[in-house]
Amino acid sequence: MNMIERGINILVKPTTEWNNIKKEKWTIQNLFVKYAMILAAIPAVAGFIGQSVIGVSFFGATFRQPPVNGIIFAVLSYILALGTTFLMAFIIDALAPTFGAVKNMEDSLKIVVFANTAAWVAGIFAILPALGILAFGGSIYSLVLLYFGMKSLKNPPKDKMVGYYVVTLIIWIVIAVIAAVVVGAIALTSVGAGVATDAAEAFKMIPRS
Repeated sequence: MNMIERGINILVKPTTEWNNIKKEKWTIQNLFVKYAMILAAIPAVAGFIGQSVIGVSFFGATFRQPPVNGIIFAVLSYILALGTTFLMAFIIDALAPTFGAVKNMEDSLKIVVFANTAAWVAGIFAILPALGILAFGGSIYSLVLLYFGMKSLKNPPKDKMVGYYVVTLIIWIVIAVIAAVVVGAIALTSVGAGVATDAAEAFKMIPRS
């Protein structure tokens, strides 16, 4: 199954598609190279275009993020998206025995990678900042996909499924918030350093009496 077909199926008929995914054999490398690394680039690139090329308009004025800042933000967002994907898979796998599920890193990674499809695809709406709410909606749907993925692939006892999901969900949200703060802080710091450097160079060019 190609990436486009898988993406469409997981979005429109998730229950059936999770059952298909459960039967498939994937390596960690293939999950990243053939799927995650491609789709995770969508929100990163779209965000750069939206913030640094198109910009955000307020009361007739358009504000654009400096290109350097936009590139830094996009690259860091992309790297952290892939990093948190692996981290969440590791956490889901580590929690499995606690909730009566079987440890299997391949299945845990499949859950996180394919559940993220909605968030990554909806990231295209970041091209137009005004449509950011649609990108947020994709993230919410990814959390729904996460539930069905955990239920199908990890198959914990029915009385422990909700607890397994809620604990995973809380950890996922905390990690996402931390990642967003880190990316924002680094991007802003980089821009600030660049501005300071430019100011210093300009000061050196001032004629001295």
